[in-house]
Amino acid sequence: MKIAFVGKGGSGKTTLSSLFVRHLVAAGAPVIAIDADINQHLGVALGMEDDEAAALPAMGEHLLELKAYLRGDNTRISSPGSMVKTTPPGPGSRLLRVGADDPLHSRLSADVAGAKLMVTGLFTEEDLGVACYHSKTGAVELYLNHLVDGPGEYVVVDCTAGAESFASGMFTRFDLTFLVAEPTRKGVAVYRQWVDYAADYDVTLKVVGNKVHGPDDVAFLREHVGEALLCCLGQSAAVRGMEQGRPFGIEDLDEGDRAALATLQAAVDGERKDWEKFTRQAVEFHVKNARAWANAAIGEDLEAQVDPDFVLGPASLTARPS
Repeated sequence: MKIAFVGKGGSGKTTLSSLFVRHLVAAGAPVIAIDADINQHLGVALGMEDDEAAALPAMGEHLLELKAYLRGDNTRISSPGSMVKTTPPGPGSRLLRVGADDPLHSRLSADVAGAKLMVTGLFTEEDLGVACYHSKTGAVELYLNHLVDGPGEYVVVDCTAGAESFASGMFTRFDLTFLVAEPTRKGVAVYRQWVDYAADYDVTLKVVGNKVHGPDDVAFLREHVGEALLCCLGQSAAVRGMEQGRPFGIEDLDEGDRAALATLQAAVDGERKDWEKFTRQAVEFHVKNARAWANAAIGEDLEAQVDPDFVLGPASLTARPS
């Protein structure tokens, strides 16, 4: 299952992303964790030192390499350079698997806290004034478009803050989206944005209350988000210690917070995998991007990259190139 953590800056979504990754790993699940936030802190939250995290290979800096690998023998795609962030796979494309020993994962992931960690990369001084961060998160969207995750496998993505994910079609690339909300007016405002923007796209959204102090905070969240509120986590001394760089294990959490993480997993496991919807939405946003800017930018009709008969999923793995 593909899972996103979203929320306003400072809500704790990176911390909760890391805790959920640790929870899944402790349960014995294979996990890919992806840091797709402009503030790259997921590696540190998973226990890396700052210099180790900064040295991780960035997906955004290896975009052409990523495209060349994923293109494979897909004859509808003229060259790696003609691929854009929304390019969907088709016959001949190289498809990805969680836990697979392939050149892409070997080069662009690192083993951290029992998971495979991938990062988009920092917004650098060279990017200032000439690029937007979506040029880096586009690598994640392309990656997710080609990833066939199986039962009991998890991909956890720490997304950009606020409503930034709506600048691309990446907000539709997940089986379940967890919106992390503090019990404040600003905290629930992002939820209302998500509900409004995602209304027409069949996005499954659940709210996770964070930094909750008691029943009044829970009641506030319930008043503003209703049945979307899945569970709440409090102010944890163990988590604060983790954020200060002290040794941390998932067993250090109190019983209530561990139960909340189990509730998140149960919600994910209860979702139905819908490969036809996933493929349809990928094509929809690719066509939209092609008509809006990509055809002109690339100099080709990129709608021709779409194979109308192709559906991503386990059945599509049988004919992939080596």
